[in-house]
Amino acid sequence: MDINKLEPMAVWKNFSKLNAVPRPSKKEEMVISFMLEFGNALGLETFSDAIGNVIIRKPATNGMEAKKMITLQSHLDMVHQKNADTVFDFDTQGIEMYVDEDWVKANGTTLGADNGMGVAAIMALLESTDIPHPALEALFTIDEETGMTGAFELKAGVLQGQILLNLDTEEDDEIDIGCAGGIDVTATRTYNEKDGTHGDAGIAITVKGLKGGHSGMDIHKGLGNANKIMNRLLYLGLDYNVRISSLNGGSLRNAIPRESVCKLNVGRKHADKFLKEVNKLTEAIKAELSVQEPNLQIEIEDIKPAKKVMGLGAQEKLVKAVYAAHNGVYAMSGAIDDLVETSNNIAIVKVKKGEIKIGCLTRSSVDTAKLDLANSLRSAFEISGFDVELSGSYPGWNPNPNSEILTVAKNTYINLFKEQPRVVACHAGLECGILGQNYPEVDMVSFGPTILGAHSPDERVSISSVQKFWSLLLEILKNTN
Repeated sequence: MDINKLEPMAVWKNFSKLNAVPRPSKKEEMVISFMLEFGNALGLETFSDAIGNVIIRKPATNGMEAKKMITLQSHLDMVHQKNADTVFDFDTQGIEMYVDEDWVKANGTTLGADNGMGVAAIMALLESTDIPHPALEALFTIDEETGMTGAFELKAGVLQGQILLNLDTEEDDEIDIGCAGGIDVTATRTYNEKDGTHGDAGIAITVKGLKGGHSGMDIHKGLGNANKIMNRLLYLGLDYNVRISSLNGGSLRNAIPRESVCKLNVGRKHADKFLKEVNKLTEAIKAELSVQEPNLQIEIEDIKPAKKVMGLGAQEKLVKAVYAAHNGVYAMSGAIDDLVETSNNIAIVKVKKGEIKIGCLTRSSVDTAKLDLANSLRSAFEISGFDVELSGSYPGWNPNPNSEILTVAKNTYINLFKEQPRVVACHAGLECGILGQNYPEVDMVSFGPTILGAHSPDERVSISSVQKFWSLLLEILKNTN
């Protein structure tokens, strides 16, 4: 089916146009130009700020001039992940989409529905000629996925809206009124390379087939983390004098790592016993994760032994540090049922040519708890000789259950769908918390269509959910004061 013929056509048409434009985080030049051209072509007030956020304003339709101006906010960048066997260049290619029953998916890559569906809905409103609405202010931020840079750098006084609708929630029956903050924990160290021993065997271990997913929204699901799984296998190697030559696990902090590849040397007299133990542990891990990760694969192949390997002391410290570092849910919220309060994702583990890098994203809706877990991770890494940097900290968004726009959104949802929405806070980084620092008087909620598998090549958006989201958005615009 042609995606441009899906309903609501105005939204899907703009989503297709947006997905034809490469828009990786920190490389948003093309999509910024695209949005500026879009606004200018409509004859609307259109500009970008110093960091690259794009703002477009549209006057109210007849009879709605007295209502408060509404800021509609979504981010332009998308997470770029692809399957290992997918040939695709995110810097130059547009996303290849297809329809599968009620879902729109991408061919072996992330889809960009996060947050492209929100962007497309705003575009549809800006170009509409028959939709009643108050004065609108579109805020398209940059670099949400890797640092919230656009939201951080948006200056006070730029926005004029009194209500902000963030369109970056991923369950169509939810209205979000709070979110987690986050901080990057980066551990680095160097090591002296040693000569590979003559007579060593070369082995490559590959962990793959994991689901991956959003390191906040999916962290409670007990999904496999490729870095943690690989580390369990390498821990076995400490008893067999196994030496790492290179290790490449994960790529993005906000994505649960799906794949890890380690190349190593092992003495031939130890190789058979080591591989026997690895195979035994592999079966145990697959059994542990049989429900969550039915497609998990751990492959072993013979390769040419490396000429240079990691020294045994440094290798032991690396493996034990990753073992000691917490991964997954750390604490549940005491204030909101079933909400993850604090978590960590060991997202990246890389070893190559004398350098080690470990990257984590620690999240919490409580800033002191976020720092507590970050310091726990720092301690685990520093004991093993790593230098640790805490960076990119951003605040959470404190819920306001007495919000006027929340009341409007709830009542509108009930009237449309004859059921109660779920009013929630999410364990992810929405930009509302950051925007609220410079705009504390702005009343905010977040909602959106159902998106599954965000931040992974399994990302998909429900077609019927987009229809539901669109109708809710249009009615909220009518019902605001």
